Amino acid sequence: MTRISIDAMGGDHGPGVVLPGLKKVVERRPDIRFVVFGRREVIDPLLETMPGLKAVSEVVHCEVAVGSDEKPSQALRHGRWKSSMWKAIEAVKDGEAEVCVSAGNTGALMAMSKFCLRTMAEIDRPAIAAIWPNLRSESIVLDVGATIGADARQLIDFAILGAAMARSIFDIQRPTVGLLNIGVEEIKGQEEVKEAGRLLREADMKSMQYRGFVEGDDIGKGTVDVVVTEGFSGNIALKSAEGTARQIAEYLRAAMSRTLLARIGYVLAKGAFDRLREKMDVRKTNGGVFLGLNGLVVKSHGGTDAEGFAAAVELAYDMARRDLLGRIRRDLELFHGGQPEIAAAAPMDEATGTARHAG
Repeated sequence: MTRISIDAMGGDHGPGVVLPGLKKVVERRPDIRFVVFGRREVIDPLLETMPGLKAVSEVVHCEVAVGSDEKPSQALRHGRWKSSMWKAIEAVKDGEAEVCVSAGNTGALMAMSKFCLRTMAEIDRPAIAAIWPNLRSESIVLDVGATIGADARQLIDFAILGAAMARSIFDIQRPTVGLLNIGVEEIKGQEEVKEAGRLLREADMKSMQYRGFVEGDDIGKGTVDVVVTEGFSGNIALKSAEGTARQIAEYLRAAMSRTLLARIGYVLAKGAFDRLREKMDVRKTNGGVFLGLNGLVVKSHGGTDAEGFAAAVELAYDMARRDLLGRIRRDLELFHGGQPEIAAAAPMDEATGTARHAG
């Protein structure tokens, strides 16, 4: 059985979306069990209407819930040790669950995960990895907002983390990896990016195929399986893509309702438009994965619906079943065991235990 801890109070809708999402997962994954953290007075009545989910769930009452607008330092002050978010993460640390899933405040979730689980020995900073739809299939982009800035060593670590995740969920033996840059020429870009590229090329790791620099449009093309960048650029790219998806959806909606002929055309092509809408709905993406910690944490989109939260939980299930943590540890040991020290890490923020958060 795979046990997953759930922060039921996270997200815009809390248990009203979380529990129906878990119900969908149980129907598709019978070998799963949940430890659900949150307010019993809200959770228990909903569970009574879902006997199948209730049979595989343990509910742990937590009076405190982290707000969506709280700063990481505020969430740590009042939510450490007792909030549903902290308790769900702590269940992974204590071995009660293999992975934690929350739709709550991203900054607070990262700060608590960093404090509770700590980073792996070889990792200076954790990263948030996103699964990104593209013209070819899907790719992994990281970091999309855990920290601002990264040196060469940290970018290499992100490449190792992303490649391990790609092998785990895409079942690719040697995924292709590219460094996001302002051009594909080796003379372009910041010194940290150029140094990381040189070291990755020289290392020629068996866990990945380094393809060099990629540009922003390569993300949507699916040029490589893993796109590596630092959190500031990655977060801007992610938010830009989400905004563009909403913009295109609005354009299509307006165009399809403009004339009678357009409305008839929409009816005839409704199946195709539904598939396009599903592909572009950011609420139904699988969620962000916190990598580089001594435990797995998945961040579901805060405004997701039940199907979207179910997708995040199933991603967590797949990573736990395929031993993502073990893959990461082995890859880090192989690389760092034979490499000289690269660049020193940036100082961490003592207030939150993480480097500055990108959003």
